[in-house]
Amino acid sequence: MKYFLIFLLFGASGLPAAIAQDKIYRCGSEYINNSVEAQARGCKLMEGGNISIISVPKSAASGALQGRVNGASTATPRVVSSEQRARDSDARAILESELRKLEAKQAELLKEFNNGEPEKQGIEARNQQRYLDRVAEIKANIARGDSDIAGLRRELGRLPASK
Repeated sequence: MKYFLIFLLFGASGLPAAIAQDKIYRCGSEYINNSVEAQARGCKLMEGGNISIISVPKSAASGALQGRVNGASTATPRVVSSEQRARDSDARAILESELRKLEAKQAELLKEFNNGEPEKQGIEARNQQRYLDRVAEIKANIARGDSDIAGLRRELGRLPASK
């Protein structure tokens, strides 16, 4: 009786999954599971693993294609040159401000680093590993800061010169 209940629970639970797995046929870019229709259309039987189909909503796909078909540009409209100069000037000011902040932070880190021998703090006098971890972290922050400063300088170099 015990084994019959186990079979009934586990055996019956796998039954719906087996029934739900029909044969899938591919007809060009369309997939169907009707064997009569598939034979009539000359579709190929798909074998192997599961098939996942993700469809794109027609409104999104047709909207993107519509602009290209009609020759209409989907790009952003042209900006007046005075507006562009103002934007470039604002961008330059923001980048220069960020550069000054990073350079000040970098100077502070270099001062704390003290040529690779920062002052020991609190428990670090007794725990050498904690001190070494902090030194490594400061060194990594300095390297990251150098990289950030170089990146900001590159960005500033790409902007048109301010007048």
